Amino acid sequence: MFDEKDLQQIREHGLTPEQAETQLENFRRGFPFLNVVRAASPGDGVLVVGAAEADAAVERYEKESAGLGVVKFVPASGAATRMFKELFEFVNDGKRGKGIDTLLENIGKFAFWPELRAVLPAGADDRAIVNAIVGDGLNYGRKPKGLVTFHAYPEGARKAVEEHLVEGAAYAAAGGVVRIHFTVSPEHVAGFKELLAAKVPLYEKRFGVRYEISFSVQKPSTDTLAVNPDNTPFRQDDGTLLFRPAGHGALIENLNEIDADLIFIKNIDNVTTDARRGDTVRYKKVLAGVLLDLQGRAFEYLKALEVGGAELEPIAEFIEKQLCVKLPAEYDSALLRAVLDRPIRVCGMVRNEGEPGGGPFWVGNPDGTESLQIAESSQIAPDDLPLMQSATHFNPVDLVCGVRDSKGCKFDLRRYTDPATGFISSKSSGGRDLRAQELPGLWNGAMAKWNTVFVDVPVTTFSPVKVVQDLLRPQHQ
Repeated sequence: MFDEKDLQQIREHGLTPEQAETQLENFRRGFPFLNVVRAASPGDGVLVVGAAEADAAVERYEKESAGLGVVKFVPASGAATRMFKELFEFVNDGKRGKGIDTLLENIGKFAFWPELRAVLPAGADDRAIVNAIVGDGLNYGRKPKGLVTFHAYPEGARKAVEEHLVEGAAYAAAGGVVRIHFTVSPEHVAGFKELLAAKVPLYEKRFGVRYEISFSVQKPSTDTLAVNPDNTPFRQDDGTLLFRPAGHGALIENLNEIDADLIFIKNIDNVTTDARRGDTVRYKKVLAGVLLDLQGRAFEYLKALEVGGAELEPIAEFIEKQLCVKLPAEYDSALLRAVLDRPIRVCGMVRNEGEPGGGPFWVGNPDGTESLQIAESSQIAPDDLPLMQSATHFNPVDLVCGVRDSKGCKFDLRRYTDPATGFISSKSSGGRDLRAQELPGLWNGAMAKWNTVFVDVPVTTFSPVKVVQDLLRPQHQ
């Protein structure tokens, strides 16, 4: 399966040949399915916050945030290959579908059009125009989404990473400082730094804040091999193996190194324009306020249990009704303490409108409890898939995390993962289909043993860009 050059490449990546073989076996065998009990829904695992409650949560966060260490954590290491997959197919193979027609018919509506027009050769035909987007020209096919121009404004267009600067100033400023951490691929660090060096002073002046920007990269030893659809190793044009970051799950290492009290997590491509940002800002603060309330009460109950003699029933009721952990019929103070003494995440969930991706579910655990988990379709057994189809909500990756314990010490987040949780996904590289292995997802198995609360948030807070044509949607115009 592997020749000597392959083995050398594997070792240089920080992996052993045995680990590489295990990864291939995971592709062949797959991962065990989650013990899904039912989809979470309003009143049963999804909290619907009324206007007054939302106002109170916002007020709590705004009041307490000045004294907290707040960080906005943005996974931005993914390449934009899937975003431009259809464009690659047109350039490389002449395959022209409806998406290419939509792109070319509306080319002037894209925020990157002025940049594109400046690099187009005279008399460029359709194929040359598309090639100038993904290849020589803008070179977007080899750039991360964060460095793609998303939105047009009278004062100038903004790339996705800039919109996170704007968002951060609106809800993640603590004491006048906005701390944002981007996880990026090593080859793109310089591009991010160059752009931000030029833009940060402008936004600091505009919003009256100071930015502290930091970066980290996924460790190569957490990468996984890519395979062809037949599960044989995917090889690049030069014959070398293709390693891919093992999904967001590998970022638990990066997240674990963030020194903060509250960490907001949101994908790089889920941004909207200034005119439509109101709900996003409000509900980020709502999620944070809900977390601070739950965390404070959990800490009080933990202290009561440590003193001894605490009445267990009110604590169990809080755990079941507020922290959404269903306890077994027989429980003791040790189990209650174990449940309370965990990292906590409050996750925004939008109404399910058919977007691909994971959703909120109740899952049975080995200790006899049931808890809330975010699950992808590939993690759910075929017989249980109707549960996903009946789900009322969808995961937009909109999290606020509390990562300190009741004594103010940081949790070691690596202790709260489920290594057996992973999934296989379909991706592409240079227009060619491949299978990728993600184990475990940051908001799936990598946070499996956190306390998890789901909150209903407006669909207006969700504006992803999965394919380039999504930039034509109203939330990006």
